[in-house]
Amino acid sequence: MGSVRQPTLADSICDLRSRKIKRTFFTQINTLLDQAPIIGVIKKHCTKGKNASGKPSYSRLLLFKTSLLQTWYGLSDHEVEDRVNDSISFSYFCG
Repeated sequence: MGSVRQPTLADSICDLRSRKIKRTFFTQINTLLDQAPIIGVIKKHCTKGKNASGKPSYSRLLLFKTSLLQTWYGLSDHEVEDRVNDSISFSYFCG
């Protein structure tokens, strides 16, 4: 059985730097992204209601932002869901 390597201080610093870069990027995107026209286009092409189990559907803007994350990071539906639930910066970006 292989041993599990404990993270070093350098690993922690690099992880924090990476999180800060992502958060800065996502903050800039949220600032630059004029949501009103995007929501208008989405409303024209997407009806909102209930899903098959009767639960309210997700917001259109949330689905748009998760699609951006999927494109930028090459993630599947399940992977982007895991990342949004696990990553503070992804969660912050999606609102």
